Amino acid sequence: MDTSDSSSTESTGSSGGTGTRDAAPASPAPPPRGWRRWAMDTQPLRIPAYRRLWTSTIVTSVGSQLTAVAVPKQVYDVTGSSAWVGYASIAGLVPMVVFALWGGAVADTVDRRKLLLITNIGIAVTSVLFWAQAVTGMRSVVVLMVLLALQQAFFGLNSPARNASIARLVPAGQLPAANALSSTVMQTGLIAGPLLAGALIPVLGLSTMYLIDAVALCVTVWAVFRLPALPPLGDGPARRAGMREIVDGFRYISGHKVLLLSFLADIVAMVFGMPRALFPELAAQTFHHWNSGLALGLLFAGIPIGAVLGGLFSGVFSRARRHGWMVIGSVVGWGVAIAGFGLTGNLWVAVALLAVAGVADMVSMVFRGAILLSAATDEMRGRMQGVFTVVVAGGPRLADVLHGTAGSALGTRAAVTGGGALVVVIMLALAFAMPALRRYRV
Repeated sequence: MDTSDSSSTESTGSSGGTGTRDAAPASPAPPPRGWRRWAMDTQPLRIPAYRRLWTSTIVTSVGSQLTAVAVPKQVYDVTGSSAWVGYASIAGLVPMVVFALWGGAVADTVDRRKLLLITNIGIAVTSVLFWAQAVTGMRSVVVLMVLLALQQAFFGLNSPARNASIARLVPAGQLPAANALSSTVMQTGLIAGPLLAGALIPVLGLSTMYLIDAVALCVTVWAVFRLPALPPLGDGPARRAGMREIVDGFRYISGHKVLLLSFLADIVAMVFGMPRALFPELAAQTFHHWNSGLALGLLFAGIPIGAVLGGLFSGVFSRARRHGWMVIGSVVGWGVAIAGFGLTGNLWVAVALLAVAGVADMVSMVFRGAILLSAATDEMRGRMQGVFTVVVAGGPRLADVLHGTAGSALGTRAAVTGGGALVVVIMLALAFAMPALRRYRV
């Protein structure tokens, strides 16, 4: 098993344009006492470089959700067809998957700070182009889909470099806390962004949503500019980023069982246990005695709300050392909560169970992310994060197909409950058949 290399204890190079050095604290802070042991661990925020990266995420996590709501809304306004909204989603997914895999290889061969600068500027430019086509009254679904594909390609290049950089900015022991901080911000954006978009679009219009996102991305560009240089480690010859390097990444995963199992854990949880495709039918039929719109909104909000709560109280788990068992336990907890959700006919109990599932998902995200950053060498972290991006984006979409089909054939209750039960059975089988994950500790 590979352990985190020494580079994870300090950042390298000079800060962009300033020549200063951002380094992790030489010694960890004393363990918190009393109620602080339960609260989110904020030690990584004492590191200037990570604090800049995290602060930029606060702004862009909300801004990006404004665009995520505005694009399908504009596609529907132009076409009057929900099918075109679905086609637009695929138009964004394909380039994101392709460029995330390639972007992971690129992130392992170049200065990650420079790659982040280029890709964040690219995302900002696409937001400006979205604004330009909206403010000029252009009504072309083709233009919208091309811009969405371009934006998601930049995102695919950006995400592996951004996530892989964290291990160069914080000590290995603080990786779970850093992941909890980042994941909590992203989950908060998933709640606040759509709510703000829903409130602001009727008042300010779609074009303003794109403009706000573009302005927010300027904050990200400035924060990345202030990061230290993050070149590849070692004095070996420069590597290229081609198909061979991408294939090498998959070989690396197959040769390191703890990494393979961390990916499989997420695939199992999301593919078999994410029933969001059935939420509209559940809102209309199972919870029909409530307002269907209210029920649908609560169902979609349940998991993100739980994830945010889990992040706020992440001090309970972020200091755990047995990262493998934390992944196993959280995935099993997710499956149990989803199975219970499928059995209940009470809306508030259903939302509470989805929130429990959200807490479990947060724990899983924190420790899977920590394993990927600590168990892989720095020269492979970009490619690991590229695969991670694809798994996170693709798993729920596969789940939509599976649950939609199973729900039509077996009924919603059987599909949801059966899916949750499968998550528990498969995860426990993997854990005991392949002990690498349960034996892993930082």
